[in-house]
Amino acid sequence: MTAVRSARRGGGVWAVTVAAQYVDGRLRYFVVPVAAGASGDSFTVTGAPGVVAGLARAAAGGPSYRVSVPLDGGLSSAVEGFFRAYLTGAGQVERYLAPGVRLAPVSPAPYSAVTVREVWGAQEGAAAQKVPADGTTVGVRVRVEAQDDAGRWPLSYDLGLTARSHRWEITALQWGAVKGGGVR
Repeated sequence: MTAVRSARRGGGVWAVTVAAQYVDGRLRYFVVPVAAGASGDSFTVTGAPGVVAGLARAAAGGPSYRVSVPLDGGLSSAVEGFFRAYLTGAGQVERYLAPGVRLAPVSPAPYSAVTVREVWGAQEGAAAQKVPADGTTVGVRVRVEAQDDAGRWPLSYDLGLTARSHRWEITALQWGAVKGGGVR
């Protein structure tokens, strides 16, 4: 099952469309009513799902992330530490966040291990061996492999990072493609 669309209905209520693939290969779409908590970090399903028609395929733009980021560099190291804390509970998420950014780890932690497999940047600065000047921002797409008792799972995230005090800090966690070259 994969969320494929969300639409804000107002008052903290959302309609989330999910695609479910059955064992026999059939694909069905459901819309699920969801309410967000006051702080925006919790959600609850507020009613039964409804079956809806499939979504039309949109034309995709070219890839925004064209700069290969070395896995042994400071940016990739910060990203891997962040995802270990965020998805496994190993360490503190706050250590990797820029001042003022609030992001709770996934709880309960669904994975026992996380490995960063690829990092692609939207700007050349993402591939720099040394952390650039304070305030430099980059957008990256990260492919991680998460492991639990059932197996290994490929996951993909878009992150915004900002350089500060000779290190990279997370400023945004996003899903899906960022148009126009990344986070600014």
